[in-house]
Amino acid sequence: MLRRLFHHKGAMITICILTIIVLMGVFAPIVAPNDPLEVDMMNRFASPNAEFPLGGDQLGRCILSRLIWGIRPTLGLAALTMIGTMGIGLAVGLASGYFRGWIDEILMRLVDVLLSFPSQIMVFAVVALLGINVANVVIANVCIKWAWYARMIRTNVIKYRSENFVNFSNVVGNSNRFILLKHLLPSIAAESAMLASLDMGWAIINISTLSFLGMGVSAPTPEWGAMLNDAKQVFILNPMQMLAPGITIMVVVALFNMLGDVLRDALDPKEVM
Repeated sequence: MLRRLFHHKGAMITICILTIIVLMGVFAPIVAPNDPLEVDMMNRFASPNAEFPLGGDQLGRCILSRLIWGIRPTLGLAALTMIGTMGIGLAVGLASGYFRGWIDEILMRLVDVLLSFPSQIMVFAVVALLGINVANVVIANVCIKWAWYARMIRTNVIKYRSENFVNFSNVVGNSNRFILLKHLLPSIAAESAMLASLDMGWAIINISTLSFLGMGVSAPTPEWGAMLNDAKQVFILNPMQMLAPGITIMVVVALFNMLGDVLRDALDPKEVM
């Protein structure tokens, strides 16, 4: 599986670009040309120049530096959201698809209830109920999205549950835990990775949307959605202040969507390389 991935040019190019973006966020203190929080009214709405490559915002802060520092909260919170949703979704999907019976009925009825509500409205409701802060934004997204993963993973587990290697493992007396961890989990790993990479874009947009609406990362912390919120009042005066984070969100989301597509192609054994 990994060999097919390494030999797939599209997958490797996409992974390399995303890795560079992540590394820029990790090493933001070194990469960013200026302090993202430093207010300098002399550079208010400054045009792009050698010191401020993308210009300055309404407080004279370097837009490029804030964009680079914004990688950490935006991608970090999106990654935490995906880890939480995938963790709960895997646990519920594996248990429901493997054990079936009353366990499946109870878990899937709970999933049906959660999936019956519009996800964005439920996120707003959970954040409003728990309070407006970063931790609650992640919790809200996890609480809403895990049900979708549980449903998809359950379907994949049922598909592999009747395979000969699982039946043989049952016959020789292996425990349910062994079968779940050693047989079923590796069998659905590729499909789960594809789902997670495709949905990472959703997580980024959701985190940015909540910050834009003032329900996520708050000022003055640099975050792409919060940067859009700052820029909405001055778009006519300084278009770059809104275009920079907006285009960045669009590009990064597109890269994660591309990653999901190329992972599907690279990890599909039926694909001819």
